[in-house]
Amino acid sequence: YNATYRFEDAVNTFEEYIAELTKRRRPTAEAEKLLEKSKANLRMLKGVEEVCFIDSFVVDKKDFLKAYKISPESGKLFMYDTYFKNSNGKGGTVYETELGNKIYYSEKGENGNLDIFSKNKLLNEWSDGRPLPGSINASGNANYPFVLSDGVTVYYASDGEGLGGYDIFVTRYNTNTDTYLVPDNVGMPFNSPYNDYMYVIDEYNNLGWFASDRFQPEGKVCIYVFIPNTSKQTYNYEAMEQQQIIRLAQIHSLKETWKDKQAVTEALQ
Repeated sequence: YNATYRFEDAVNTFEEYIAELTKRRRPTAEAEKLLEKSKANLRMLKGVEEVCFIDSFVVDKKDFLKAYKISPESGKLFMYDTYFKNSNGKGGTVYETELGNKIYYSEKGENGNLDIFSKNKLLNEWSDGRPLPGSINASGNANYPFVLSDGVTVYYASDGEGLGGYDIFVTRYNTNTDTYLVPDNVGMPFNSPYNDYMYVIDEYNNLGWFASDRFQPEGKVCIYVFIPNTSKQTYNYEAMEQQQIIRLAQIHSLKETWKDKQAVTEALQ
């Protein structure tokens, strides 16, 4: 049920299962954890963001970054092994700022999970890598960092707490406390019960990009291109057919999201 977005059915099934376990005096902790996850998924389905998707294409997972055609003003994206040359595959991706004086990257931390670090360039020397402060690296693997031109807003993906494998999160740096705010899950349709990651906003072309392996064969990933919203608008869950909201959450059809034809034409251009 969770894999097919039938979260209400998942919640009901877990509740029945827990009642059955309780009757038999069996432990319910694991089932309760799964129930909470299904409830969180249902809450997310009730807040699907209205996003205009203009394109999508399926590429090989191993070099998916080549599909991101972002403007130089938005910085550069690299695979860790390419950027650090001969790194024995111990990292994820690297984001370099437009000026090339700061990088954000993920590599294996002390606990064996991927953590996100940053380095600054001083004259021609790179500083030591510093793990991003706050709770970004607190649970699971944190990877695929991208920073807006404000230098404060960070998008990344983590497989700790969320809908599926990797989920996309956003957080902002607080200069007063030298830490990041509690990360927010960006929700649906960006996140799914599968792996969703490498969320990038090209502010100069007003385009957004992210990758997802939802409904993809092994070794492939779908890159979605969308028009970023200036403020979050959600669909009216109560007023819509269940199947319709699921289609929008899954990004079943790009054309179903085309409300403003002029904006679509400009974005495709």
